[in-house]
Amino acid sequence: MKQKITFFAITFLITLNSFSQNTYVFLGSYNRDLAAESIQVYQLDTLGGKLSKVTSAKNTINPSYLTLSPNGKYLYACTDTKTPNAGSVSSFEFNPENKTLTFLNKQSSGGENPVYLSVHKNGKWLVNGNYTEGSVSVHPLLENGKIDSIAQNHQYSDGSINKERQTKSHVHSTVFSPQNDYLFLPDLGADKIRCYRFDENQKQPLLETKVPFTKTDLEAGPRHLTFHPNEKLGYCIEEMSGSISVYQYENGTLKQIQRINTHPDVITSGFESSDIHISPDGKFLYATNRGKENNIAIFSIDEKGLLKNIGYQSTLGKHPRIFAIDESGKFLVATNVNSGNVVVFKRNSKTGLLKKVGKEVKVENVSCVQIKNI
Repeated sequence: MKQKITFFAITFLITLNSFSQNTYVFLGSYNRDLAAESIQVYQLDTLGGKLSKVTSAKNTINPSYLTLSPNGKYLYACTDTKTPNAGSVSSFEFNPENKTLTFLNKQSSGGENPVYLSVHKNGKWLVNGNYTEGSVSVHPLLENGKIDSIAQNHQYSDGSINKERQTKSHVHSTVFSPQNDYLFLPDLGADKIRCYRFDENQKQPLLETKVPFTKTDLEAGPRHLTFHPNEKLGYCIEEMSGSISVYQYENGTLKQIQRINTHPDVITSGFESSDIHISPDGKFLYATNRGKENNIAIFSIDEKGLLKNIGYQSTLGKHPRIFAIDESGKFLVATNVNSGNVVVFKRNSKTGLLKKVGKEVKVENVSCVQIKNI
């Protein structure tokens, strides 16, 4: 009997360890040196949270945002960002067996300073948002992972009331609805969340809707948007106001039901809220604050979808621009641009609180992170 128990215990540990070695962390960095490793790939040990370097890619300028194909075979990056009169999107093939990340091709992003991109669930469309230019571009994706030339581009000119930051449109993210049948564009410059219907079977898939945008509060600066796993709620983080707006979602429309600060009430200015994600179980929401705070605000989500702040966790660095939660919900990885460090936190599934684990990784000017189990 003892031998039988031992056998099953060993089998369980081998299986668990095998799973842990299939979780990969992809990091981008702002670096104008073509010889530098602008994209790096690590394995995440889902037992202890340790990051182990796998491979990297060079000859790429300023990858500000990364995303992966649904099968994890291809990596897509916003490139040539923060570069006047430039902007591109690039594709790479990731082979975990050979431990290689191979450049495939790049295309114009259709505007200056691309900062966000998303892949449709069918793996055939890539959408990117251009911040400085204030535009969105749609690219077909080829079967070999390469990006085709732009199929559709929409440019916006309207701004809002802040004379320093909102003189024109600044599209800050491109987010598909839960069913991938709508596309939402939080526009920091216009205080709008723009919306299109997305028809994956059309050569130009962005179609006008009856409600082309949701107006946010003035000087909100909507930045990133995420949807609850129940597909009935949307949460938008507002960079300029340091707030999160909660929306009821149905068929391409958003109806605000709550607005809550991402910071303590004693902080009244200097907001730089940035990224937002929900735990896979739908019970907790996390949002990063840069500027004076450099932390992750943690919220519980009740049965109606409303938020309640339950604490803050320092990111142990400066300027946490992007973070990600792994598919199991066990770990959160934060990237700090100005201090150049990547920190892994273990997430308590019952309380939602975070605890640093493993050893932080140094990546100069680290700009973004994505996690994928492959």
